[in-house]
Amino acid sequence: MLQNLLLFSGFAGITVFIGGLLANFFNHHIKETPVKYSIIHTIMSFGAGIILSAVSLVLIPKGLEELEVLPMTISFTLGVVIFLFIDRYLAKKGGKNATLLAMLMDFIPESIALGATFAIEPNMAILLAIFIGFQNLPEAFNSYRDIVASGFTAQKTLIIFFFLSFFGIGGALIGHYFLTDSPILTAHLMTFASGGILYLLINDIIPESKLKNNYLTSLGATFGFLIGVICEKLIG
Repeated sequence: MLQNLLLFSGFAGITVFIGGLLANFFNHHIKETPVKYSIIHTIMSFGAGIILSAVSLVLIPKGLEELEVLPMTISFTLGVVIFLFIDRYLAKKGGKNATLLAMLMDFIPESIALGATFAIEPNMAILLAIFIGFQNLPEAFNSYRDIVASGFTAQKTLIIFFFLSFFGIGGALIGHYFLTDSPILTAHLMTFASGGILYLLINDIIPESKLKNNYLTSLGATFGFLIGVICEKLIG
């Protein structure tokens, strides 16, 4: 059981580093062209579709299953409000740390939920691990470019991303050892994360991924969501 938890949470986390490597390759080995710009934004929109599928197929259904309407509404609203204030703070602060913190805002609570559900609902946990992994890839891709543009070297940024990859394992272990027997608390955490993630998705990720007169970004988002639906059908 523990070995499988480490395996799937490790997969969910390592995509942070892989996303950084892909961004580094794009930055240094692909010339600046409209095609490159279109690919980058399509990757971002694909991630948005994956994130939306994670919220609608895994996180919210868990809240609906375990929580009454009022507690679920409170948790969801708290997620929206807290992520809103953090997002505004990061926007004012800007700089190197903001993009790192923004990426971790959804990664950590999702990883904790992954660990908490692994012993009770392994199929849901595996599905969540896949969602987190696919979600982290475009988020890390975008964050790497922002961090390097703010002044960090490519090598230093990749080292940071390598260590961030292990946050998924840490969060999953916390959830596994402290929340496995607390399905209500886990449902609150997942509903809270849903509110925050949806806020970030609508406020930041979707607008940034959109390109005028370019339909690839919309296709990226829809196919990202489809990947989530297929995973739910095969694993859920």
